[in-house]
Amino acid sequence: MTLKVFWTSLRPPILSQAQSTRALRTMRCPALLAARSQAFQLTSRRWLNLQEYQSKKLMSDYGVKVQRFFVADTANEALEAAKRLNAKEIVLKAQILAGGRGKGVFHSGLKGGVHLTKDPNVVGQLAKQMIGYNLATKQTLKEGVKVHKVMVAEALDIARETYLAILMDRSCNGPVLVGSPQGGVDIEEVAASNPELIFKEQIDIFEGIKDSQAQRMAENLGFLGPLKNQAADQIKKLYNLFLKVDATQVEVNPFGETPEGQVVCFDAKINFDDNAEFRQKNIFAMDDKSENEPIENEAARYDLKYIGLDGNIACFVNGAGLAMATCDIIFLNGGKPANFLDLGGGVKEAQVYQAFKLLTADPKITFLFCVCIMYIFRSSSLPYSAKNLQPCLQVSL
Repeated sequence: MTLKVFWTSLRPPILSQAQSTRALRTMRCPALLAARSQAFQLTSRRWLNLQEYQSKKLMSDYGVKVQRFFVADTANEALEAAKRLNAKEIVLKAQILAGGRGKGVFHSGLKGGVHLTKDPNVVGQLAKQMIGYNLATKQTLKEGVKVHKVMVAEALDIARETYLAILMDRSCNGPVLVGSPQGGVDIEEVAASNPELIFKEQIDIFEGIKDSQAQRMAENLGFLGPLKNQAADQIKKLYNLFLKVDATQVEVNPFGETPEGQVVCFDAKINFDDNAEFRQKNIFAMDDKSENEPIENEAARYDLKYIGLDGNIACFVNGAGLAMATCDIIFLNGGKPANFLDLGGGVKEAQVYQAFKLLTADPKITFLFCVCIMYIFRSSSLPYSAKNLQPCLQVSL
């Protein structure tokens, strides 16, 4: 394979404070942002990925109400779990990190990664067609993802669905509670069509969530009578979880009520602060990397941020923002990026060596585009402007 390397060094001029501000404004280019969305489909992903059963176990540990469930990695274990549940109805869920499981298709021929049944024996039969087979959904590649575990849970009827999330908001300098009485659907659609149905409570990071805030959010979500107190209690427990596990977001959709008068978190997505790994070792140890591409796992070993894309031009960059802009520039000039690779501002020689090894071992890569940036600012270290790009030196290997 002939690999051509393009190396460029960005050396911005010494800027005054006013010039630095103008440079920042230059970066906010709508054309670049629009081009990025057309250049490639980059699936949003967490550095720490937890399966559904792991998130629910975590929630249960902090007193949050979830469905009773067991996890099985064989058909016989799934059958025994279904019998132990002793539930009126059982839901069997394939455990993969991709969405759209319910409409997915297994290589075994079974349609759907989520099934409801009242017969425990059916759970065992379905599990045989799930475990060990690939499940393809709209969020996976065509070959799908192999299912190693299934979750056998008590199926509960949902009388009403709402939406609840706790997240870090820079504009508020702390956590914000966000809720809507319209749950079970994309919250973005609700915000666009009915913004009056989105409620927010800014939480003081030092004081924590107040009873009045939890009660007010429960009322805004439409919980009445005893359910209001139940919902408020669950909201406070979710906030406690949010703080204790160093989360950046806890999203529950649906946050619902059952016909029997129970407030239950039926599903949840938890995002974690990667910088807190040193004090959340037990949680980060649960990270399921089996679904990652091997090159992504190898890159993670050397603390390199790597995401594979579909092109043939490899990006080798120090800085996440610079890496994104490099992908933009490649696309705007008629190329297709093969990856997003951020070595980080404090990259070491050994990391550079390993990054080159990873990229040169990828058979689809025919060009390697290397970009490094040197900040020389009078007042502060600010991001670069695209106009600072210097002509590239082409080197054939």
